[in-house]
Amino acid sequence: MTSPYMISPFNAEDLDSFLRHGKAVLARGPVALIFAEDGVELASTLQHHLDKGFRAVVMLGAKALQVPEELAARVHRVGFEERGRAVVAKAVTRIAAAAPGTWFYWGYNAEYLFYPFAETRSVAELLAFHSEERRDAMVTYVVDLYAGDLKDAPGGVARDQACFDRIGYYALARHSADGARLERQQDIYGGLRWRFEEHVPYETRRIDRIGLFKAKPGLVLRPDFTFSEPEYNTISCQWHHNLTAAVCSFRAAKALKSNPGSAQAIQSFHWQNSVPFEWTSQQLLELGFIEPGQWF
Repeated sequence: MTSPYMISPFNAEDLDSFLRHGKAVLARGPVALIFAEDGVELASTLQHHLDKGFRAVVMLGAKALQVPEELAARVHRVGFEERGRAVVAKAVTRIAAAAPGTWFYWGYNAEYLFYPFAETRSVAELLAFHSEERRDAMVTYVVDLYAGDLKDAPGGVARDQACFDRIGYYALARHSADGARLERQQDIYGGLRWRFEEHVPYETRRIDRIGLFKAKPGLVLRPDFTFSEPEYNTISCQWHHNLTAAVCSFRAAKALKSNPGSAQAIQSFHWQNSVPFEWTSQQLLELGFIEPGQWF
């Protein structure tokens, strides 16, 4: 499902240089922004999003990170040494401001975007339909993946034995700073961040993220991963259900097994509600993690 519109790779020393000289990369979407925190499953992450048909895949990470030669020829690289939610949100905001009208996906290494019918339809087709429904953003739910056996994969990451929680998710109404309920917005919780919440900072426990969005002037991604435009944060329009997607992510497992406190406390992620991840959108559809809306 590789996009026929990909352009030659562009390498930039830093984000400032990329925004000055790499605007051609952002001129047409969809564009995937992959923030590489480390080398864990970096190659598989880049390959996954290339396979989904993104016109451009941009990797933002340390210059020392190694990428296989065949991927280096297809991925744009931006030197990006900083870490943290606020830093990533600011970078997404700056990139989006340079390309109004372009559709973006943003995520991290060891995260994989899945959407309805992903095996047979490209991300461009997905977003074309979503745009026809006058939607400029799409909710993506972060589904925590983890190794089924930590003895075999002590770092918590193993694609060949990936599992996730089939139940244990809940939604709370979202409210504004003055206590007013926000229309069609919810805070979603579950997965490893719920089961091991004592090891997870409160502000990072939510698993809802606006992972796909159309850039427009003045749009800001905030450190809590909501946008400054309220409609971008809504789950669906007022009239019917819309498409949703999932970001299947090893990040929580990786963090819990790399933090000294939680690493010693957690001997296994597996529980009675763990199921093997089949790496298909159909499994996510059947379990209700993603919504096809009116797209058939």
